[in-house]
Amino acid sequence: MAGRRGKNKNEYYFDYTLLFIILFLVAFGLVMIYSASSYSAETEIGNAMYFLLHQGGAAALGLVAMFIVSKIPYHFWERFAVLGYVVSIVMIVLVLSPLGIERNGARRWLNLGVSVQPAEIAKLAMILFLASMICKMGRSVRSTKAFFMILGAAGLVCVLVWQITDNMSSAIIIFGIAFLMLFVASPDYKRFVLIGAAGVSLAALLVFLISKASTTEGMNFRSVRILAWLNPELYASGTGFQTLQALYAIGSGGIFGKGLGQSIQKLGYLPEEQNDMIFAVICEELGLFGAIAVILIFVLMIWRFMVIANNAPDLFGALLVVGVMGHIAIQVILNIAVVTNTIPNTGISLPFISYGGSSVMFLLIEMGLVMSVARKIRLKDV
Repeated sequence: MAGRRGKNKNEYYFDYTLLFIILFLVAFGLVMIYSASSYSAETEIGNAMYFLLHQGGAAALGLVAMFIVSKIPYHFWERFAVLGYVVSIVMIVLVLSPLGIERNGARRWLNLGVSVQPAEIAKLAMILFLASMICKMGRSVRSTKAFFMILGAAGLVCVLVWQITDNMSSAIIIFGIAFLMLFVASPDYKRFVLIGAAGVSLAALLVFLISKASTTEGMNFRSVRILAWLNPELYASGTGFQTLQALYAIGSGGIFGKGLGQSIQKLGYLPEEQNDMIFAVICEELGLFGAIAVILIFVLMIWRFMVIANNAPDLFGALLVVGVMGHIAIQVILNIAVVTNTIPNTGISLPFISYGGSSVMFLLIEMGLVMSVARKIRLKDV
């Protein structure tokens, strides 16, 4: 796992295990995107490799960016933390301008010569900004004022992402990143327990009230999604259709799956099969064995993040890694929970595996930041 450059204990560490995991997930993602999307791409676009080629190009650019970022000392980016925060807000607001792009009824992208999703930029910018902000506050971060100041800075971006781009899942992830980074930086866990308990209680109350409604008339689409989550069969022709098709795919895969490329649900039955629902295709083609293997790969990645964060040279480096770890962990948990109908359906991709150029590029840049922190760890400290 560590670089072998002799026995000099003053040499620096390189995490080959993390690098292998990243490359494996990117390659596996490309294979699964082609497997999941080839039928729909051929029938709708006329090119079975359309999604694969687009994702491959974004992944290649992302890997180059990861390599470059990993070579730059991570403290270099600290000076751009505030600028990145402001730019992310501006880009979210620009979605309302003529530069905004609407797809599948959602306006979440910007046309900047290439399609860019501001929410992905906001996740990276938030990690940098909060790491810098917490380090500058020092011990005062433990105060109630500083605590809510940091949550307020994150909350502003969350509200903008939610209301302007109508992307609640990304807003939840950004808030989760901020919550985890604060949790690591603050020794007082009582407020986190109280906020967590209040959030769960409020969500449970909301679900209870919606479930008791006598009619769906006047409900927004998120409330209907909650009803479809509770009883998808009653909404099989509408809101519950995607969830049911995903569950059919998971159930039909069995232990070892039908075989790579042999999914039936991807043949026009499962919407967003190459994107939000790609985990269902994995379950159908590779079975429970393949699904558990993918989950274990992500667990191994998170473990490597923890090793790097624990041995980081300073708090700023540790918080950067914790922020990236939170991003990956929250997104993986939410995606799998949605696909298995553990939580209500909300559009969220599986990191490195789902189709999405902006997502894979900025995830790989985040990996570059983590590897930059790892490079500053001395072998004697590992």
